[in-house]
Amino acid sequence: MSTAQNLREKRLKKLEKIREIGWDPYPSSYEKKQMINETREMEGKVVKTAGKLFSFRTHGNIAFADLKDETGKIQLFFKRDVLGDEVYKHLSLLDVGDYVGVEGTVLKTTAGEISIVPTKYTFLSKSLQQLPHEWFGLKDTEQRFRQRYLDLLLNPDVRERFNTRTRLLRHMREYLDGLGFWEVETPIFHPQYGGANAKPFTTHYNALGQDMYLRIAFELYLKRLISGGYERVYEIGRDFRNEGFDRSHSPEFTMIEWYEAYADYHRVMDVTEGLFKHLAQKLNGSSKMKIDEKEIDLSGKWPRITMNDIMKKELGIEVETASQESLLAYCTEHSIGLIGGETKGQIIFAIFEHSIPEKLIEPIWIIDYPEDVSPLSKNHRSKPGWVERFEGYIGGKEICDGWSELT
Repeated sequence: MSTAQNLREKRLKKLEKIREIGWDPYPSSYEKKQMINETREMEGKVVKTAGKLFSFRTHGNIAFADLKDETGKIQLFFKRDVLGDEVYKHLSLLDVGDYVGVEGTVLKTTAGEISIVPTKYTFLSKSLQQLPHEWFGLKDTEQRFRQRYLDLLLNPDVRERFNTRTRLLRHMREYLDGLGFWEVETPIFHPQYGGANAKPFTTHYNALGQDMYLRIAFELYLKRLISGGYERVYEIGRDFRNEGFDRSHSPEFTMIEWYEAYADYHRVMDVTEGLFKHLAQKLNGSSKMKIDEKEIDLSGKWPRITMNDIMKKELGIEVETASQESLLAYCTEHSIGLIGGETKGQIIFAIFEHSIPEKLIEPIWIIDYPEDVSPLSKNHRSKPGWVERFEGYIGGKEICDGWSELT
């Protein structure tokens, strides 16, 4: 029998013993009156709280444990003379990973540690599996992503990332609502997919006898709302693309799209730039943020530079006037893979994608794209063959894109 099986068997016997003495190891509810971070500020007062045990050790007539909830951790200081012999003896039924409720007084130990001295403890959920050791944490990447609940329990920075994401969505809504946008929900099942260049997931709607697609974008239905009389709408939700899977691409992901009547791509860039500055202030209290080891400052007006000008600056290529043959030669010389049969605009975009993004560290807008790679964008008002499209870059990565919409 493996070690894990042995430990499970021992815990099952403890579970049986808990039931024998008349305690319910899985009660329906518990009246938790304080979060643990609150109890730490209540020295000298009686509290009633609950959480998960992350350590447990006995020393004769006293025992110590660490109790955690989503707000923090506090030490439990069990005393035989406070609990009584019989109840103290049953502490042996506790294991790391159990959920426990405690009532008692908050005090400082002689070592200066804020602790709860329980007068009563209650089993709330007996754990039958052993947690990974908290000191070493959960390091295996495969296990972390397959068992996110363990990752959340043992890696505080992961929980903070989850919390930051929640706050970010809240502040996104706050910003757009303040500009008069309406948040909407549109269908996830589409009879026809569109709004992006991506391969969809297919399913079947039995009641209609019809194949349907999980949406790859919100665009088509949001535009219908604009046609129906709304002037500013946005949606935050899940999109699904049946494509690659890596650190920066997931087949299921959260996206935000918004549409505004009467606005061109300069207005959309203004709104987007304002959104990022708003989020930075709300989440960091500063316009500065760190990406890897680079400090990025989002304040000030972000430069807007055309694709032609950035490629001329960084690569020395004047793509607007360059011949298709010279661009193909550049791709060959720099090992830029092409399928064959690309148009000039597609070759320009391939060179850009291969060579430029990693150079765009500070916030910047790249504007005016070849029409060959931007089918949903309005033609540029003064440059034939180009469209009014933008992409925003921060820290060497594309963070958003948009355009003056075809009407």
